[in-house]
Amino acid sequence: MTFDYTSMGFYTFDALCRPVTDLPPGGGTYFVEDFALAVSGAAGSAAIVAAKHGLKVQAVGGVGNDLMGDWVLRRLGDFGIDTQNMQRVAGMTTSSSIVTTRPDGARPALHKRGATAGFFVDDAAIERVTDTRILHVGGVGLMDRMDQGRTAEVMAAAKARGAITTLDVFAATRDDFAKVRPLLPHTDYFMPSEEEATALSGLQDLDAIADFLLDQGAGAVILTLGERGVMYRDRSGRSFHIPAYRVEVVCTCGCGDCFNAGFATGLHLGLPVEDCVRMGQAASAQNATGLGSQAGVTSLRDTLNFMDSTPLRC
Repeated sequence: MTFDYTSMGFYTFDALCRPVTDLPPGGGTYFVEDFALAVSGAAGSAAIVAAKHGLKVQAVGGVGNDLMGDWVLRRLGDFGIDTQNMQRVAGMTTSSSIVTTRPDGARPALHKRGATAGFFVDDAAIERVTDTRILHVGGVGLMDRMDQGRTAEVMAAAKARGAITTLDVFAATRDDFAKVRPLLPHTDYFMPSEEEATALSGLQDLDAIADFLLDQGAGAVILTLGERGVMYRDRSGRSFHIPAYRVEVVCTCGCGDCFNAGFATGLHLGLPVEDCVRMGQAASAQNATGLGSQAGVTSLRDTLNFMDSTPLRC
């Protein structure tokens, strides 16, 4: 395989500041302590963390013909990420967010939907897109053209070539499940947040949610639960819960996306699935210690050291 990890889907330009407790009235100005720019999104954050961990990474998505798109592509290149299949989508701007980070790490955001909705993997690109050991799809629900059935075709092609497939979503309602259901039979590891899984399934009990998603064809379901850690269930009956690491939270933007890349790093290293989840938790926790997606993640060595030295929440 040419690539260790291909991250396909939602790439966004983020401007982040903290701490923000309110917006100034009228045309006023409040001063903040920190300001940062980041490539983010369910595919973007994962791609960068995987690259920081030493994987050979391919980015697949869309940006606009604008300054934000220029910056996103340059920044991906800074980490050695292949951008041949990052499309410049005509008539669309780069997906962009302003993230106002609260003192507790919460991150209310203002988002401009953009080129993520317009990119498309055509027949000529499928061979290269699927030339990967792990295919990650992040951002289902925002990829308007791909969500019409093309994502399922790409995932099926990747599976046929022997790739491991992982899936994350951007979903807020039960209606979004119509876009997710066709993908689950081609998904080895489905990794939504608790909130996303609840919205998609219409259920509240975590075991019932996992059963429902496994019944739809997913090989395994990994529910990220924030400070409560991670719940894992798979079709073989394996089930476990791993607590979150104890860290001082600066910003939670991108934590779930960084988890996805940490988990994939574990798969790449051939670790047992429990250790893959722990590595995902470590990437997520490190991310929370900085402003902007991936800010706290530096290298595989540092992630391994973090896992050895950082206590878990009870």
